Amino acid sequence: MSYDPFRRGPFAVGVRSAGLVDAERDRPLPIEVWYPADDAHAGADLADDTKDRYELYPGLPALTQDAVRDATPRRDRFPLVGFSHGFGAHRRQSTFLCTHLASHGYVVAAVDHTGNTTLDILELRRTVRKGDGSQPKGLLATFMDARPRDVGFLLDRVLDGTAGDVAALVDADRIAMSGHSFGGWTTLAAVGRDRRIRAALPLAPAGGANAFRTNPFRDALDLDWDREVPTFFLVAERDTMLPLAGMRELFDRTPSAGKRMVVLENADHMHFCDNAEQVHEMFRLLPPPGGFEAVAKATPPMADLCPPEHAYDVARGLGLAHLDAALKANDDAARLLAGDLRGLMSARGVRVAVHCTAAT
Repeated sequence: MSYDPFRRGPFAVGVRSAGLVDAERDRPLPIEVWYPADDAHAGADLADDTKDRYELYPGLPALTQDAVRDATPRRDRFPLVGFSHGFGAHRRQSTFLCTHLASHGYVVAAVDHTGNTTLDILELRRTVRKGDGSQPKGLLATFMDARPRDVGFLLDRVLDGTAGDVAALVDADRIAMSGHSFGGWTTLAAVGRDRRIRAALPLAPAGGANAFRTNPFRDALDLDWDREVPTFFLVAERDTMLPLAGMRELFDRTPSAGKRMVVLENADHMHFCDNAEQVHEMFRLLPPPGGFEAVAKATPPMADLCPPEHAYDVARGLGLAHLDAALKANDDAARLLAGDLRGLMSARGVRVAVHCTAAT
């Protein structure tokens, strides 16, 4: 097909980091920004000796992402996509998606939600009394209050240039939001609070029925949007933590007339992360405190599930098509989404179910 959102885009990808602080809340908020880079960097974002390496935790092997650190930006105007990580994750948790979008002409910005990152949860796990899986009282409510405000800060700082000269690349009239799990919840919450956001791409979002005894995510999520925001849900059929029934419930509550939901068959919650097999098995072995232990015990091994590459293919291809249709008014993308998505993905060896589609 002439329009191919699954293939890597025509632009090399650059990446920059900024250690920002929200002075109003005295809150450190490190961010990562991916962007289309100058042609001088062509191929360097995919080559092992020039792609970016970063250290997630001191002493652990460096991780890589398909981008060139501090590459010269490509001079043009592009839509902006914010990304919010999951509970106990980090801003680079899904670079498979963020770099793909940047290669197709998007600026993508992600924030570390301080207090709820990988390092924060590891520290919390060490301080929780052995045998007691509880969290400090009110901690989750604190996260739910902070996260949408973090997103507003992220967008503000990218647009006003505080995050670097990538501000000159951004078309402020074309902004979308994406995120995984708690970040999917954050995506939906931010849409309701920030009118700049014109499209949403939640991945396995919290907010519907879940595997825990209580569900503060549902009660705290206001989906009374005052405008049309095309929304594409990508969810997992065998999600142990946030079951499919909850995804359908959340989808039904979402007011967008332009909403779609695609279910990746035989996939679990962590399929939407980089290095998904390792993240999945680490969750099973060392779940965060606070009720995750029971979920981890019920989680099947990755060997029983579909390959992570299936999730990456769906998220990159269909996620990009959704954003192209919503933010770039790309007719080819709109036709692709309105077509036989199940057949399209089956031809790529990926099984999906299209449980709900937008009205056409």
